[in-house]
Amino acid sequence: MIEVKHLSKQFGAFKAVDDISFSAGKGEVLGFLGPNGAGKSTTMKMITGFLTPTSGDISVCSNNVLTDPIKTKKSLGYLPEGAPSYPDMTPLSFLHFIAEIRGFRGNEINKRVVDAANRVNLHSVMNRPIETLSKGFKRRVGFAQAILHDPDVLIMDEPTDGLDPNQKHEVRLLIKEMAKNKTIVVSTHILEEVQSVCTRAIIIAHGKLLFDGTPFELESRSKYHNAITLTVQTDSPDTLSDQLMAQLKTLPSVDSVENITTEQGKASFSIFPKKGASISKEVHSCIKTNNWEIDEFHVESGSLDEVFRDITTSSDISAKGALT
Repeated sequence: MIEVKHLSKQFGAFKAVDDISFSAGKGEVLGFLGPNGAGKSTTMKMITGFLTPTSGDISVCSNNVLTDPIKTKKSLGYLPEGAPSYPDMTPLSFLHFIAEIRGFRGNEINKRVVDAANRVNLHSVMNRPIETLSKGFKRRVGFAQAILHDPDVLIMDEPTDGLDPNQKHEVRLLIKEMAKNKTIVVSTHILEEVQSVCTRAIIIAHGKLLFDGTPFELESRSKYHNAITLTVQTDSPDTLSDQLMAQLKTLPSVDSVENITTEQGKASFSIFPKKGASISKEVHSCIKTNNWEIDEFHVESGSLDEVFRDITTSSDISAKGALT
């Protein structure tokens, strides 16, 4: 559905996007991640035909973005950053305008507008000027225009920006529902959004693609993936802390043990596995053998924040290339 090959974009001496290649198929929700200025929005603008690449090829639904721009845009829905619209229009008149531009006529216009408004819960503000709406409602108007023609490919730049927690939940459910029959690309700074809606994640920084894989593969790069947080009840926390750390470090699959807190009646630890190992059975067996009284035993899934920082702040990004 989307094929990007060796895509680059240069603004004078500044290279915003540097030789990026990836593809996305039907049913995929691709999370597009990166720090500010990484090249995410520039890449999206090139995929949707708003910017011309300096070099590289892009095809959407087997249509070349450069040589078949109209055909390409018929199959695309695009929610850009900032949800631009005509502020003096109402959502109703704006969506009617978009429907006409998309080629719909007669009763089909009303049908499309009503359906899009229903999907993003816009009906309470349909007759108010867009300039008077909250940021969240303006974002919903932009979302409605992007899905009005039921496109095969949906490109969204920060789709939940400005929405309250309930609205974010609604949008994420809508993305999951639409993804069954579409290809969706979502740019976001919210890492929990990647976990909740995305089937795949791409990370770019300084214009380079640094990671392409599933959210689980991204999470599994974390130091905390499969780590265990353990809290033990004891009358002598300092003494037990030394004994416990010494015994846990002898376990074959344990890489290291860190003392988090030692306070009256309790001692807490983080137990880190060797790469790729699962240590819960070993740790549980050690607990049972020593008759430790456990207050907490929690297996960590991993920290996306930590992995994101590690990937995007590397001092050798230019030499590293893609991490797969």
